Amino acid sequence: MSTKMRQRDWSFLLSEASGNRSRETVTIAAGSGVVAAATVVGKQTDSQKYVPSPATGADGSETAKAVLANAVDATSQDVEAVVLGRDAEVKEVMLNFHSTVDDADKVAAKLAELKAVGLITR
Repeated sequence: MSTKMRQRDWSFLLSEASGNRSRETVTIAAGSGVVAAATVVGKQTDSQKYVPSPATGADGSETAKAVLANAVDATSQDVEAVVLGRDAEVKEVMLNFHSTVDDADKVAAKLAELKAVGLITR
């Protein structure tokens, strides 16, 4: 029997701005499930809560805004979490995407959205 180890929190981070300028505390919306560290998240316009950023949609979360720093369980309730939202470099190969981000073009679009907020992938 083989077991898969969970990705360590923060292991995707290469560098960030001094102090805590790259970080912010956000709310991950209930119903998001267990969300792994390094998941690309978007912000819902109405609720201002974050969810894994899907490839398409109309609630604002379809635009990638940040990368989740620590794994959280938002299955049944909102959870406060830390994200990297600006001025940082992350390991592209370690990022986790919503299941609808399922091909190279959609991944490239998410990476461009992250770049627009100051998150550079290497």
